[in-house]
Order: sequence, then structure tokens, then C-alpha cells
Amino acid sequence: MRKALFTTALLAGLASLNTAAQAEEAYVAPIKAFIQENVQPWLSDPVVISAVKEQNAAHASLTQSDIDAMDKDWRAGVDGGDHKLINEVLGNKVSQFLKQKQKDSAGMITEIILMDDKGLNVGQNDLTSDYWQGDEAKFQKSYGAGAGAVFVDAPEKDESTQMLQSQASLTIVDESGKPIGAITIGVNLSEI
Repeated sequence: MRKALFTTALLAGLASLNTAAQAEEAYVAPIKAFIQENVQPWLSDPVVISAVKEQNAAHASLTQSDIDAMDKDWRAGVDGGDHKLINEVLGNKVSQFLKQKQKDSAGMITEIILMDDKGLNVGQNDLTSDYWQGDEAKFQKSYGAGAGAVFVDAPEKDESTQMLQSQASLTIVDESGKPIGAITIGVNLSEI
């Protein structure tokens, strides 16, 4: 009797895992297809590659305490403090490029965050709550996984827009194929 109950529970558990995997595929496959067709082509644009390389060189000697201090400054700026770092990032050439890519997407792309090899913001289409993404799955499961990595996060409802979106994160590589950073693209699921 116990063995039959265990077997029934095991089969039910496997069925729910299979259903969960199928449900995941319901949003993952179209997002990956969208990214492959509409985002991947501009990830090797010289404005993207040079911005990431320049920041990697400028940040090569940063320690974790330096990163934490920069992130703290950014967060203070978000809360109304000094906006110097925020203005530098949002006003740079690659952020202007990313803003145009988001605009050109006709509502498909909700956000874009370009990161260096430490997970620090290089450029973005809009203000983020923090400067350091290196402690988050979007960076760890893209840049941390190496060239060719694509991580599609679970769908979430954006509280400010009430939009259902998912974030796709990819490793950015240089001309030689070496990983140099990462990018996160928010995709509007109602448009997929």
C-alpha cells in the first residue's frame, strides 16, 4: 500500500514537472526567437562593443568595496541625491543607442541594461534602481555562463506599468568571441 501511494505521488510529481517545463517553454521559446531575430544583430554594433570595452578598462582595478560604494551612490541618486553617475550613464552614447532600439521595437522591448564584466551598468534605456547587477541572476546566468549564454527569467508583472514581462539576458562578446559583458532585455509578453 505504501509503495503504491509513493508511486502515485512520484508519478503526479513527474507530471507536474513536465507541465511546468511545458509552461516554461510557452514563454521561453518565443522570447529566444525574438531575441535571436531582433536583438542579436545589434549586439555586435561598434557602439555597444566599444562602450563595454572602455568601461572594462576603466573599471579593471575596482574592488568589491569600490563597486558597493558606486552602487550606493547610484541608489542615493535614485532617491533624490547626487545624480552625477546616473547622468553620466543615461547621457552616454550607448544609452542613446539603446533608447533608440527600445523605441524602434514598437512596444516589444520594455527595458535594456548593458553591463560590463563586473555587472556594472554601461548603458540603459531608462533609470534602474541599482548600478550593480553582478549579484543578480541576469548577470550571473549570462556573463557568468560564458559566450552564447541566454537566460530567460520567469515572467513578472511590472508594478508601475502593469505589464507582464520577462527578462532575457545574454553574454556580450567582442570581435574574437571573448565574453566582455552582458545585456538584459525586458520583453513585453503581451506583444509576443
